[in-house]
Amino acid sequence: MTSSPNSLSSRPDSWRGSGDAADVLAAVMDAVRLRSGVFCRSELKAPWGLSLRASPFAHFHVIERGGCWLRLRGLEPVALAGGDLVVVPHGSGHTLSDSPKTKPRPLADMPGRRSGERGCLVMRGGGDGPETQLVCGSFRFDRPDAHPLVALLPPLLHIRPDGGEATEWLQATLRFLARETREPRPGSETIVSRLTDVIFVQALRAWLETAPVGQGGWLGALRDAQVASALVAIHRMPERDWTTASLAAVAGMSRSRFAARFTALVGEPPLAYLTGWRLQSAAGLLRDRQTGLAEVAARVGYESEAAFSKAFRRRFGLPPGAYRRRAA
Repeated sequence: MTSSPNSLSSRPDSWRGSGDAADVLAAVMDAVRLRSGVFCRSELKAPWGLSLRASPFAHFHVIERGGCWLRLRGLEPVALAGGDLVVVPHGSGHTLSDSPKTKPRPLADMPGRRSGERGCLVMRGGGDGPETQLVCGSFRFDRPDAHPLVALLPPLLHIRPDGGEATEWLQATLRFLARETREPRPGSETIVSRLTDVIFVQALRAWLETAPVGQGGWLGALRDAQVASALVAIHRMPERDWTTASLAAVAGMSRSRFAARFTALVGEPPLAYLTGWRLQSAAGLLRDRQTGLAEVAARVGYESEAAFSKAFRRRFGLPPGAYRRRAA
């Protein structure tokens, strides 16, 4: 069996995220407003093949039993086995099949029935060969402009059950999800929705714990204790009059050394990242609350409404008031 070049479990490095670093990830997850769910459960006997069209959503697939192959443009076919989780973060079109040679059919054309009045679709089909059981779902974000989270991820995340301690909790969640879709009971719909949210965060954790140093932008930078301390400060107190020197002091580094390391790991200089997070935070305030523009500006670190409006327009292409009206 071949493996994806982006397979997470094959990377030897391990990282223990601090509680403060976890706060940064939590803040970003709050900003993007994750929405997720299961759209089908498949029980398919070889030969079988499914194709999923490109969409604005990230897709995920849990291989409960059996095995299959995933094909994604630009990558070699990836062999999947029971217990594997794969995430296609950018919504790229892809196929799943019992063999790379099996011709897939559109997912929408597969016969199925709904488990309960509002449960997920259960699909059965294929031939008379070995059976594979899959749980398929999607992740989407209510605020795709809130933070470039998904852009940091590779085309495919492939997490195997033998990834060690980094994936133990994820595997327990996947087993729980599979059971709730296989044997729906009162409350299963709510449980499945919550579990899929947890799966996304746990997949990010697995990626954080195993991605090589220097990959993943601000997410990967959370592995560096000194740079992470500056990221925590930015996220907790964006309104402060931060300078590169004051952030370097938080990190316990010289100004020049801090600026170089931050830029190398995060992908942009400290003050550029600060500006981006301030404006992303402002976008959330504008969408959620009836807060005056002057107060929004002050809460994200701008001394005047005019300066805030100019920066916001440069970032989002329209002034704050128009952004609020469009988001209403």
